Amino acid sequence: LIALVDCDNFYASCERLFRPDLKKKPIVVLSNNDGCVIARSREAKAMGIKMGVPWFQIKGSYLAKGGQVFSSNFALYGDLSKRVMHVLEGMVSNIEIYSIDEAFLDLQHIQNSNHAYEFGVHCRNMVDQWVGIPVRVGIGPTKTLAKIASHVAKKKIGSTGVFCLHASFQIDHVIIHLPIHAFWGIG
Repeated sequence: LIALVDCDNFYASCERLFRPDLKKKPIVVLSNNDGCVIARSREAKAMGIKMGVPWFQIKGSYLAKGGQVFSSNFALYGDLSKRVMHVLEGMVSNIEIYSIDEAFLDLQHIQNSNHAYEFGVHCRNMVDQWVGIPVRVGIGPTKTLAKIASHVAKKKIGSTGVFCLHASFQIDHVIIHLPIHAFWGIG
């Protein structure tokens, strides 16, 4: 099995880490020149803020609704990414860092899906405890299925943030209900 650990709303989560008073407030992070929205918290997404929207188009209405805005701080995001990856490196023998906020973990040491799910919950808890960044964990027999499992963990209401996609009937059930653009490498 392979796990994909994906930091939730990473740039916004990094900003929120040092401002716990913003726990439930909408947050957007802007591009280098503060021109466009490049990251959004869950609350900002719920307000209908789109990725890449020019800041000047939404500034007035967004701020009037209590939204918080940050200029990008890539040094901070890079440092927190290294901390997350360091925690993950201590949990498995083989890790592939995919992006600033995602890594694939080789779970060859885990033989059964129940143990894989428990590992995912443990992984999520350790990153939260040691770094303070929320993550979700998708687990599957391939990287593509781990990505899909992560997508399900993100969208599933009442989810623990961990989803293990392993049995063929389960894989078929999930895949048949996904739009083609949700498939990693296709959409």
